Amino acid sequence: MKFGVVIFPGSNCDYDAYKVVSDVLKEKVEFLWHKETSLENYDCIILPGGFSYGDYLRTGAIARFSPIMKSVAKFANRGGLVWGICNGFQILLEAGLLPGSMLMNSHLRFVCKNIYIKVERNDLPYTQTCQVGQILKIPVAHKDGNYYISQKELLELERNNQVIFRYCDENGNITEASNPNGSLANIAGICNKEGNVIGLMPHPERASEKILGSDDGKNLFWSLVQHTNGASN
Repeated sequence: MKFGVVIFPGSNCDYDAYKVVSDVLKEKVEFLWHKETSLENYDCIILPGGFSYGDYLRTGAIARFSPIMKSVAKFANRGGLVWGICNGFQILLEAGLLPGSMLMNSHLRFVCKNIYIKVERNDLPYTQTCQVGQILKIPVAHKDGNYYISQKELLELERNNQVIFRYCDENGNITEASNPNGSLANIAGICNKEGNVIGLMPHPERASEKILGSDDGKNLFWSLVQHTNGASN
């Protein structure tokens, strides 16, 4: 399997994602500068966390116009796997590849801590090694992670089963107290209708080795490898 990790001016989790793929998974991975336009021979494109373009205007609003994003959109429309983490999720929202938008955290502060998320679906390339209802311990680090969508669109999102992860407590209870940013319906991650494009605010690349305090995030990376290897057999 071959991954591509996009680097925007201001990305700061690109090397984290690269390290997980190369050192933990032992899979092929390359960096992709945001001005590149060719995505041939890649199986999955990762838009990493960080502060693309300094988060000026809105988070992800400028990165959405980087040359590579046209290619990412075409790649996704052909069924390619696209994964946005934190700022990468924000960029996918701005680009219209996922529905909804991000607001400032409800408490108006940057939050950086380990949280828990519950797996809502395990039939996606990103979650097939997980169990529905499984609880993952993964850190968040953001100020604009308050997911919002209109009530009409939320109903459609739920009806289409596009919510992949919800914030919960360590026992799996989905409560207001377990929501680190005020996201609507405790939403931590979503996918498009086809299931090949996903975005989540937590950082699985920061929880992919036990030395980091949790390796729960490795499940998502490993799922992609299993899915792609199975599809190629």
